[in-house]
Amino acid sequence: MSLISHIVKKILKITVKIILILFLFSILLTLAYKWINPPVTPLMLSRAIDGASLNRTWKNIEDISPYAVAAAIASEDNNFLGHNGFDFVAIEDAIAEYRQGKRKRQRGASTVSQQTAKNVFLWQGRSWLRKGLEVYFTFLIEKMWSKERIMEVYLNVIETGDGIYGTEAAAQTYFHTPAKKLSKWQSALIAACYPNPRKRNPAKPSEYIVKRANQIVLLMDKIGNTEFTSENINAAKERYRKYRENHK
Repeated sequence: MSLISHIVKKILKITVKIILILFLFSILLTLAYKWINPPVTPLMLSRAIDGASLNRTWKNIEDISPYAVAAAIASEDNNFLGHNGFDFVAIEDAIAEYRQGKRKRQRGASTVSQQTAKNVFLWQGRSWLRKGLEVYFTFLIEKMWSKERIMEVYLNVIETGDGIYGTEAAAQTYFHTPAKKLSKWQSALIAACYPNPRKRNPAKPSEYIVKRANQIVLLMDKIGNTEFTSENINAAKERYRKYRENHK
């Protein structure tokens, strides 16, 4: 065996070991976060390096208004309770609109599960590597966490302003009230600002944000029950199955 062949073989062995270690670490970390609240996210660290503050107070989901849960679903992921992490109907629609050069949807095809996976485990940016890892971590949290846990983490790590993260910090900052006491309208205003929270203020909403918040309220009423009971989730899964069949 030549020296070059020996070096290449050694490099390959080291690479495989590193990949296996990272693979096992990702599984253990995801499993740990089923019970342990993520102390910080890559986005928080990135913003902090750029000089932003870190305003965040973790709250269990029972200490967050049900309206905030409903608003997140209505705004970001109408089929959250019914899909397995990926809304294939939304993905197909987004692809069709892209090919036609149109943009009708208020949101992209990214689900709450995907956004949670991205925010907790990954860096910001657009690349095939990051997107592939997002799919991987979405699969992991859907398998290891409950829908309730995914939503709880989402509502605690989502960026809600410049240096502001989570529903509790947003509620206190914008409306001077705990997240548990957020009204339907306040929850809708916060959710309406999700796509660009550092440039939008739920307490001083623009005409567009008011319009979007009204749409979210209407969707909240249309979606109805967002409780995390097994009966409700099973019913949502059946509705989504029929929705996919009718969409074909």
